[in-house]
Amino acid sequence: MVRTAKLAFPLLLLLLTGCATLQSIGNTHGPAAHKIALLSHALSITFIIAIVVMWSLIAIALKKNPGSLAEHMPVDAGGGNAWVAIGGIAIPLLSLSIFFFLGLDLLADFPIHGDHGAMDMNATTAKSKPDILIIGHQWWWEVHYLQDPTHPVISANEIHIPAYRPVNIELRTADVIHSFWVPSLHGKVDMLPGNVNFIRIEASDPGSYIGQCAVFCGKQHANMHILLIAQKPADFDAWLAHQAQPAVVANNPETTLGKEAFIAGPCSRCHTVRGIPSDGKFGPDLTHIGSRQKIGANSFPNNNAYLEGWITNAQALKPGCKMPAITQYNGAQLRSLVAYLRQLQ
Repeated sequence: MVRTAKLAFPLLLLLLTGCATLQSIGNTHGPAAHKIALLSHALSITFIIAIVVMWSLIAIALKKNPGSLAEHMPVDAGGGNAWVAIGGIAIPLLSLSIFFFLGLDLLADFPIHGDHGAMDMNATTAKSKPDILIIGHQWWWEVHYLQDPTHPVISANEIHIPAYRPVNIELRTADVIHSFWVPSLHGKVDMLPGNVNFIRIEASDPGSYIGQCAVFCGKQHANMHILLIAQKPADFDAWLAHQAQPAVVANNPETTLGKEAFIAGPCSRCHTVRGIPSDGKFGPDLTHIGSRQKIGANSFPNNNAYLEGWITNAQALKPGCKMPAITQYNGAQLRSLVAYLRQLQ
């Protein structure tokens, strides 16, 4: 048994590794994530118990001193049926029943159709429309806030939600299979071409939560990060109202030159900045890019150095991404363009 314990202890440490990290099912900040963690921990404990029992049986079977027939009960002595009934039937049946009902309870937190607060993919109306639409692209997230369906607020990569209340999210993909996963708040939900899936997220605490595309979707899959920010409801409402406004920047020579460079160059053909002549739909909406914490699907800090590097040669930072290298700007134009984008708060 001592040897068995020595073998089981490293296994237990391995199972618990990373349980307190930001991107972990053990670091729960929502009711759905808490249920997932509860089921995961119960299964882990059961697995450890099973390993200990199996190692004990192996140790008994390999014991070098099996004794003699004179030391054992006769083969027709009987007995032991209670242990068979308890250990072989009652305990497994009870364990499986517990896991079954825990699983059923957890499935209720994974909405699969419009009745759960999201829009049916084939319906023109819905009983309860989603609050947010998220579309997965190679390799970034397009985010539509649908509180006002006639004038949705469009953003990218950085997702904001109100804390303390459930948020219904519709999930789609624009190209290949993606999977939306923020472990601290919920389980993963796949985004399949030609289909619509849904998730209902509730954050029990304001804060920033890290997520990830959880299905391999191409060369930059590992850098398709999610930054979900849960705010106090009043703060979220104020943030959303500001995001709905067109871009406003200080009117000075540098930002004016930057805006002109944006409109005249290739930027406006791929990106939109509401309030100026630009209607590009290929890349993320940049109307309030200056207010975002990171760029490149949350891969790099949103500062002057990385923004300049991303504009001039995104392939060096994120090989294979859809952003081409732009070399037509001189130094003054590039600095002005970056200053303009950084002021799009």
